[in-house]
Amino acid sequence: MGGHDLADIADAVPSASAVYGDAVVTGVSDDSRTVEPGDLYLAFPGRHAHGLDFELEALARGAVAILSDRPAVSLPSVVVTNPRSCAGPASALVHRHPSKGLRVYGTTGTNGKTSTTYLLGAALSAAGETVGTITGISIAGPRTTRPAARTTPEAAVLQQSLAAMRDEGATSVALEVSSHGLDQGRVDATHFAAVGFTNLTRDHLDYHRSMDEYFAVKSRLFESHRTEVAAIGIDGDYGRRLASSVGVPCWTWSASDPGADIHADRIRSGPTGTSFTAHTPDGPLDVRLRLLGPHQVDNALTALAMLAATGVELDAAVAGFEQLTHVPGRLERVDDGRSGVVALVDYMHNTDGQHRLLPYLRSLSTGKLIVVIGATGDRDIGKRFPLGATAAEYADIVIVTDESPFSEDADTIRDAVVDGAVAAGSATVLVEPDRRDAFELAVEHARHGDVLVVAGRGCDDHVVHGNRSAPFDDRVELRAVLENSASTS
Repeated sequence: MGGHDLADIADAVPSASAVYGDAVVTGVSDDSRTVEPGDLYLAFPGRHAHGLDFELEALARGAVAILSDRPAVSLPSVVVTNPRSCAGPASALVHRHPSKGLRVYGTTGTNGKTSTTYLLGAALSAAGETVGTITGISIAGPRTTRPAARTTPEAAVLQQSLAAMRDEGATSVALEVSSHGLDQGRVDATHFAAVGFTNLTRDHLDYHRSMDEYFAVKSRLFESHRTEVAAIGIDGDYGRRLASSVGVPCWTWSASDPGADIHADRIRSGPTGTSFTAHTPDGPLDVRLRLLGPHQVDNALTALAMLAATGVELDAAVAGFEQLTHVPGRLERVDDGRSGVVALVDYMHNTDGQHRLLPYLRSLSTGKLIVVIGATGDRDIGKRFPLGATAAEYADIVIVTDESPFSEDADTIRDAVVDGAVAAGSATVLVEPDRRDAFELAVEHARHGDVLVVAGRGCDDHVVHGNRSAPFDDRVELRAVLENSASTS
């Protein structure tokens, strides 16, 4: 692959003010530890350090130039006002604008992004596309898969991933788009065939200053320079606001409003899946998802509207939906069925998710509903009390434990969740700081007919206390506790 000189890069990015020296760039990295020979190193200013502090490490690994807000000492440089805003355009240029050779489907919203992305991937595959998916769980191309570090990758990683998928023969990519990713320009210079909106509820207010700001950031994905069409759920106020203001062709969907372009009725959610009838401009379609929970109807409708908007054959899409057995860490069953206890792990980490899922889990139980819950540190502190209170509103037993405190005091986080659970006054509230011990406590209390859900982390595979990160996958650990309990009973 040919390279690009620094003048080309300066011409492609906003706010370039100077170019010092020249080099031929064949790749891009924003992490000095992952630089490869020929890379342009993107040196961002940060809260605790500046990327230029690691200039010599990038040089040693083969960086040939740097893009930053000031010149490098040892390497040719492109100087810009805002390096983050330049990362997408620079990376897209170096990788020959991969999204222009792919049909990229982007999904945003507070809840449901990951499941919708998985549904899109399954539907596109069934419709004959060669598919890549990019989620907070993994970056999966036609031939290679690797774990994801963020919900939406940094721009350099995103463009490299899209280019790799293109080169592996992908024709379509389903991409999960977070508000952080939008605000930090990670999807800049990515062209979308269609974008979808699931919902918007309180979350990430540690990062966004208000719900209006959160909504405004999400809305950026629907601007006409980014996408050809939009698919928007109108069951919430924010969705209706967005649908009334977008400047691109817009398909609406609803789980209740027959005035939407695609709507659902005859919704049924049971212990083995979720079924509904989708009414589309091409006629009704009966959908039988193997995914658990009524919330998956919204996710399937988001995907279906995006696919309809881009001309994908909907019968094939529905067949793809029905082949998807689970989404990692999203109401994922980890029991073997022999104990009579339904044990699940889910990512629900806000009260909207709890209100959607906990009544459904209650309906599966002929006994108790047991919820293991905590809250993550360095996140919106206003969520903690409501998380505990909502869990206790629906559950018989709430066990409060630690998630990842990060830099915060674990006791303080836990106490806020406990206070909420106790204030609800309707559940037995137990406290066990150690997460694995909390799982053991939950299993000890579980009997035939009970439903046990570990909520909050999904398929995250590490917990973080301060500067210490340790492997911990809720699914693996809960399954081990269940198996040990079965072997000793």
